[in-house]
Amino acid sequence: MKSDSQTFARAFGDFATGFSQRELWLSLGWQDIKQRYRRSVLGPFWITIATGLQATAMGILYSMLLDQPLREFLPYVTVGLIVWNVINASILEGADVFIANEGLIKQLPSALSVHIYRMVWRQLLFFAHNMVIYLVMLVAFGVWEDVSWASLLAIPAILLLFLNCMWVSIFFGIFSTRYRDIAPILGSTTLMLFVLTPVMWTTSTLENQMGAGSERARLVELVPTFHYLEIVRAPLLGEPQALRHWVIVGVITLVGWVVAILAMKQFRSRVPYWV
Repeated sequence: MKSDSQTFARAFGDFATGFSQRELWLSLGWQDIKQRYRRSVLGPFWITIATGLQATAMGILYSMLLDQPLREFLPYVTVGLIVWNVINASILEGADVFIANEGLIKQLPSALSVHIYRMVWRQLLFFAHNMVIYLVMLVAFGVWEDVSWASLLAIPAILLLFLNCMWVSIFFGIFSTRYRDIAPILGSTTLMLFVLTPVMWTTSTLENQMGAGSERARLVELVPTFHYLEIVRAPLLGEPQALRHWVIVGVITLVGWVVAILAMKQFRSRVPYWV
């Protein structure tokens, strides 16, 4: 008899079964955060404090280095750092998602996608805690004056961001389980992407400082994380954004999910043996 473990039906069935087990991954994701801050007075709000301190320190430092007004630059850096934390975690934690859940995969009869949902849900909780900093910025730095109805585009942008977190976690999670060298490579890659992505610097500043060579600054368009950052940060800060960012992110999302589904179809049944 021919095995049906490597079929699209089983792959999509895994996603459906995993989502139906949402009580499990919702509980596990919340427990991950509670366990991390167990016995602390402020609990999960240490997430907000840590991100706020990091954004403040980097915002002040780079505003001085780049000669940028702090009132405009600090919100820019803060929102950029909040979004980058999601991108960074989806790559690094996504690569480790199945290895870290080895015991559950071998002992708990659940869909493989449960661990993906759990990780993405945990990152969504982290993101929600960090958005408290953004709300403070709205008032403290007068960002609310620039916010308009166009800022509602941040909602589909955030949903698109986490949709990409899922396929990234599936793809890297499967292949990092099989090839353990991928995880350290991704660690170095994300560090390089952080430097190349305008989280702590702005493309406009680079263009102004480079003068005649300002066209070279547009090489940042080749960095995919730049476009994810722009579709979320621009509406949150009330800044205009180009349609090309949405188109590029849309294409990457489509291609990424196709690759992730193919990986689930072909290798889903092998993950329990690889871990």
